[in-house]
Amino acid sequence: MTESKDGWAGTIKGRPVAGQFAERGRTTSMQDIIAFTAMTGDRNPVHYDKDLAEKTSFGKLIVQGGVTTGILNAVVAEDLPGPGTVFLGVEWKFVKAVGIDEEIIGRVEVAEVRADKPICKLITTVRNGAGELCLTGTATTYTMPLIGL
Repeated sequence: MTESKDGWAGTIKGRPVAGQFAERGRTTSMQDIIAFTAMTGDRNPVHYDKDLAEKTSFGKLIVQGGVTTGILNAVVAEDLPGPGTVFLGVEWKFVKAVGIDEEIIGRVEVAEVRADKPICKLITTVRNGAGELCLTGTATTYTMPLIGL
């Protein structure tokens, strides 16, 4: 007889199921741009020079892509799959720029779950407050067992 091994044993939230989703929202700010620049050195003028940014196809100052995707880090690590989760890989397409003082809503939906290892494939999106898609793609995550550490 072969023993079945559940790779999700010891994870805080347990095994997610296909179709399960979580969302998280926040409003961007100039402080996000400043903090991201402090971490990365990204001083692209479309983030800082209002006159220049208004003349681009964006028509406004925009936040860095890392600020836009950051909401997905929070959803994955805090909500679904939950604590102990890290990204193994992502494939994201930025379809609409996000401006300053703009609401964003990050969403992850479970597409696939492995039984033998705590690995999920997620459908990921970020929408603005008007419901317009700003980012779409997929992510593969690994959830570390944290119970009993």
